[in-house]
Amino acid sequence: MGKPALDLSKLTADEKLDLIDDLWRSLSSDDLPLSSELRAELDRRLDRLELEGPIGVPWEDVRAEMTAGKP
Repeated sequence: MGKPALDLSKLTADEKLDLIDDLWRSLSSDDLPLSSELRAELDRRLDRLELEGPIGVPWEDVRAEMTAGKP
C-alpha cells in the first residue's frame, strides 16, 4: 500500500471522523467475511434483541456514575 494521497495531519478531528464514517459505509458485506461461528453468534444476538427489545443502561445513568464525586 502506497502513501495516501490525502495528508491526514492537516485534517481536523471532525474531518477525520467523517472520513472514517465514509470508509466504513463504503464497505460491503462481502468485504467483511464472517466465520460460521461469528455469524451464528450475531444471529443469536439479533434473535434475543427481537424477543427482549433493547436492554442496557441509559447514557445519562452511565455518565452520572462516571462523574460521581468529581468536582
